Amino acid sequence: MKIGDLSRLTSTRVETIRFYEKEGLIPPPGRTHSNYRVYETSHLNRLSFIRRSRDLGFTLDEVRKLLALADDREAPCADVDALAAEHIKEIDKKVRDLMALRDQLARKLSDCDGASIAECRIIEALAPAPDLAA
Repeated sequence: MKIGDLSRLTSTRVETIRFYEKEGLIPPPGRTHSNYRVYETSHLNRLSFIRRSRDLGFTLDEVRKLLALADDREAPCADVDALAAEHIKEIDKKVRDLMALRDQLARKLSDCDGASIAECRIIEALAPAPDLAA
């Protein structure tokens, strides 16, 4: 299949596919006599794995580790578990940060009395500090 087909099947931009190739996450595809890239089912499967991993928030380095583990069918599953556990810790931290941000924004919203923008607490909170504006 051509790169456009692979792009469409995986909802991945062509530039991203080329980047993954350059980074060694996807093996180089074969080429036609006209020098067009020809992708196989193995490329589709690997790119789908990468996309699912990225959708779950894994970094490229984590994806690289997951791919290496997936390629070594004899590797202990505990290695994947450890990587996933560490990722869960990061997710939990982001959730706590987002909840704190949500609470702060909700407090600003409750302070709003519906008056004019000049008195809007949310706009005030988003504006640069007075010493930064100079």
